[in-house]
Amino acid sequence: MGSLRYDNIVIEFDDRLLAHLQVVIALKIRRGESFFMAWRDSAETGDGHSSIWVHPAQNLYFKFDGSRFPKINPAWVDAMMASANSSKGLLIMTEESITAEEGAATLATATPHLHDLRIRT
Repeated sequence: MGSLRYDNIVIEFDDRLLAHLQVVIALKIRRGESFFMAWRDSAETGDGHSSIWVHPAQNLYFKFDGSRFPKINPAWVDAMMASANSSKGLLIMTEESITAEEGAATLATATPHLHDLRIRT
């Protein structure tokens, strides 16, 4: 289980999801774009949902548990980029909610299944 540290918040992700988030977040920040990132909270933390405002000036720290960088699924990156570019912001979704047959155009309009995350402060 890896983690993303943002300000005083630590959000835990599995390494595969974290690698994909790193790609999407880096692309947005490289363009100087700010955006919301939203996820569904785990039952342990209240079973609600949370979001943060990601700004290029904010320091982010990605900590991976494993030693290998996971293979990137372009369809998953495209789906998360489409959501990050929308008014809803980057919705953290499961890879299973994305199918290769849908294509990027359909993914942009699909309603993703939010990923449950644990947050530590």
